[in-house]
Parts: sequence; structure tokens; C-alpha cells
Amino acid sequence: MAEPLGLLKVMVVQGKRLVIRDFKSSDPYVVVKLGSQTAKTKVINSCLNPVWNEELSFSVTEPVGVLNFEVFDKDRFKADDKMGHAHLSLQPLVSAARLRQILGVSSGETTLRKVAPDSDNCLVGESSISCINGEVVQSVWLRLCGVESGEIELKIKLINPPVTPPR
Repeated sequence: MAEPLGLLKVMVVQGKRLVIRDFKSSDPYVVVKLGSQTAKTKVINSCLNPVWNEELSFSVTEPVGVLNFEVFDKDRFKADDKMGHAHLSLQPLVSAARLRQILGVSSGETTLRKVAPDSDNCLVGESSISCINGEVVQSVWLRLCGVESGEIELKIKLINPPVTPPR
């Protein structure tokens, strides 16, 4: 059985230089998947640099999965067009959360680890995982794959469930 690790809050902040899928623009939205859980943002009409600022929540369990992102162009009369996809391993975030508990960090801002772009993620550049007032937070820019351009900005928080004392 999967062991619960906490709640993952994914803030889909914005997109940058997304591809054109309609006549002169696109109507983008983002679908986020973690295992069998799926959530999506609202559609931003006629925009290649959309700002969503939308928070989506997921339950995180062991074994830790990969967060998958797909960007689509909303179409009224036919299937939505693909605008790229990206992925991000949650293992570094979970490891940083465990480190925070070991160190007992609970106030202020402390960098717990840095994550470099590699085959486990679609990072545009190095990303920091920090503890900010007791919350483990990662800010990232992901490069969209399968398209000629496009990036999305995310802020990811892992919120651990309260520890219940044994009876």
C-alpha cells in the first residue's frame, strides 16, 4: 500500500513564448498529472504569454512519482491542439523535505538543495528547493518538449500532514 507523504500544491504561474496553434495566437491551458490524479488550469484566450496564477493540489505517496505537464490550445469545434509537455521528478523535493525535518528548520528561509537540469526533469536552468517559514518550496521554469518553443513557471510546495501521536 502507498504510504502518504503529504499534500503537494502546484502553483501554475505563467507561460512564456508558447507556440501559435490558431490563426495568430493560442488559447492555452495546462493539464497537470501525478499518478492517477489530474487537474487543469483555466483557459487564457488569445495569449502566448499567459498568466494563470492558479494553485492545484495533489496527494503525494511513496513511491514518489513524476509530475507531468501538458499544455493545450482550447478549440471550440475540434480536438484541442497540443502545445508541448514537460515533466519534473518529485524525488528532490521529497528528499529536501526529509532534510528539513532532520535539521529541524522551521523559520526564516534556508536553501536545502539545488537541482540541475537533467533527464529526470525539463528544467530551463538550476532550481533551488528552500524551506520558507517551515514550508518546502521549489520555484522552477520548465521547457516544453515536442514543440519549437515554450516554457512554464511553477511554484511547488510540499505540505506534510500533521504527525499524530501513537495511542
